[in-house]
Amino acid sequence: MAGCRPSRRIIVDTCLGNDKEDRRIPTWNKLQTSFLADLAAAGYPRETIDTVVCTHLHVDHVGWNTMLVDGRWVPTFPNARYLMGRVEYAHWTSQLERDDMTAVLADSVTPVWEAGRVDFVETDHRICDEISLVPTVGHTPGHVSVRIASRGEEALITGDFMHHPCQIARPEWSSTADSDPLLARRTRERMLTGLAGTRTLVIGTHFAGRTTGHVVRDGDAFRLAV
Repeated sequence: MAGCRPSRRIIVDTCLGNDKEDRRIPTWNKLQTSFLADLAAAGYPRETIDTVVCTHLHVDHVGWNTMLVDGRWVPTFPNARYLMGRVEYAHWTSQLERDDMTAVLADSVTPVWEAGRVDFVETDHRICDEISLVPTVGHTPGHVSVRIASRGEEALITGDFMHHPCQIARPEWSSTADSDPLLARRTRERMLTGLAGTRTLVIGTHFAGRTTGHVVRDGDAFRLAV
């Protein structure tokens, strides 16, 4: 497995996207944000991205997979391979219980697949020597987190196996968006036990305020420390 070359540019999850409709949360409809301009201003024009990692396929994680051009949804990152979980994709494209996912698949997932930009991967896929996926199922059937390890340092991008630091202290608290709350709890307990006391920097995808820290034991529970 080759190491990630210094010029490689990887995006993990793409948030809500512009111009999307039929979202369950009204304020997420027809957004007009400066996301792409901000990305370019930071030195990362969309054409330079070569990999998009989808931790799962919920609406707020795949929106910028595509953009509206002349009335058609096209891949936002035209030179990127989009990594989607094989289990995750199979689940959402076969289920009939979540009507809200129909629009998400239609405008943010299927167009990328039809453009030939998708690579289906397993939940333990290794992207390169430094970056690999970690199975953290429960929030969705194929949910993954992203581990980064380089030069003796390590970090973990959580995705949604936990949404708020309060779940570090109370892993039994589940989000209403969890597909399998019991499995999601077991995943949190397993991950927190493994992370506690290590040097792994935890990067909370949905954390507000302090978004990074280290998991430490706090009596019989855990907490996030700087």
